[in-house]
Amino acid sequence: MNLNKNFSLLLLGQSLANIGDVLYMVSIISTIFVLTGSATASSFVPFTITSSMFISSLLTPLLVGKVNLKWLMAGSQIGKTILLFILGFMLVGVTASNYYLIFLIIGLIALLDGSANPIRQTLITYYVNPSQLMKANGLAETVTQIIQAVMWFIGSLFLIIMSSQQLVWLAGGLFIGASILLSLLENVSDNRVEAAKGKFKQITEGWVTLSNTPVLRKIAWLDFFETIAGTVWIAAILLVFVNDALEVGGQWWGFINGAFFIGLILGSVYCIKYSSIIEKKLGTFIFIGSILSSLVTLLFSINSIPIAALLLSLFVGIFGQIKGIPQQTVIQTSVTKEQLSTVYTSLGAIGTGIFGVGSLVMGLLADLLGIRIVFMISGILLAVVSLIVYKSKHLFVRNIIEFE
Repeated sequence: MNLNKNFSLLLLGQSLANIGDVLYMVSIISTIFVLTGSATASSFVPFTITSSMFISSLLTPLLVGKVNLKWLMAGSQIGKTILLFILGFMLVGVTASNYYLIFLIIGLIALLDGSANPIRQTLITYYVNPSQLMKANGLAETVTQIIQAVMWFIGSLFLIIMSSQQLVWLAGGLFIGASILLSLLENVSDNRVEAAKGKFKQITEGWVTLSNTPVLRKIAWLDFFETIAGTVWIAAILLVFVNDALEVGGQWWGFINGAFFIGLILGSVYCIKYSSIIEKKLGTFIFIGSILSSLVTLLFSINSIPIAALLLSLFVGIFGQIKGIPQQTVIQTSVTKEQLSTVYTSLGAIGTGIFGVGSLVMGLLADLLGIRIVFMISGILLAVVSLIVYKSKHLFVRNIIEFE
């Protein structure tokens, strides 16, 4: 596909930011573990980030319509950069008695970061020709997943040759680059007619749109069930599966996790390569992706062969993307561009809120019922997702008229 300047800037700027995010999280998790010797304290890093992003998803609509989307994106990155440098200076004097201050800073960074993803997804529709949306979504997902797959490994290697503080400075340099690139984006014209709205109405605007748009209402339910199902793949639960169900060493957790990310990348590449075919049958591909994800997860739950687990994890990633990328196109073409940012913040709130609670519930169920049972529950929830898609397949189409 031919990339225009704005989409290239957006993709590169967000990629630098994502690389920086992973490096600074590796640094912080390592710092807290060294200071406290507690895995529980370290686990509060992702919990703090998720909680802050949930709050951000609720509050972002207050800014949409008042601040140009380009500057909302760039401004949040500039704010993150400033906070990261404060964090870097803080690490000089942090001790076991005051390490809680780190959580305050990472919470504020996540608060700014929570608006970035919905705004990025919205800006794609402004910067990309409607006929290129599927390819653009696929490319953005491919780059994001490659970064996730590679940078956690590289970040841990950097800790061998660099201190945690130096890793934060490196992340800060990447954040500066991201801020500059995102500031170079063209302003987008938001034709939203702003009436005198109360704060409550602004916050609930996206929720009202979800409720009033049949396909988005279905997608909200899909996100609800799918997010709970996806919590079985968090590190703590997957590691238990590797130890108890597969009865192999911890290194297999890394292999299985890596296979999942490779699957995500392959699924994204497939969607880019066959975008013209998928565009014509969005509902069909969303259904195929969801039903195959369910079947593969159920097979994973009863499997005891490590190599088979690798392959099944790979297919979970592939089928997840074959469902997810067409679904993004449906969302982006289901409402006007002006409504899209609040829709994404509402869907983001569902995702982050349910993920936090779902992770806790799945962890408890794993202890009470056994690790295989939670993966079976995940597979059943994905079957529910596929059933919803099948019954409403006629809704999962591209709204071409709106965007011609």
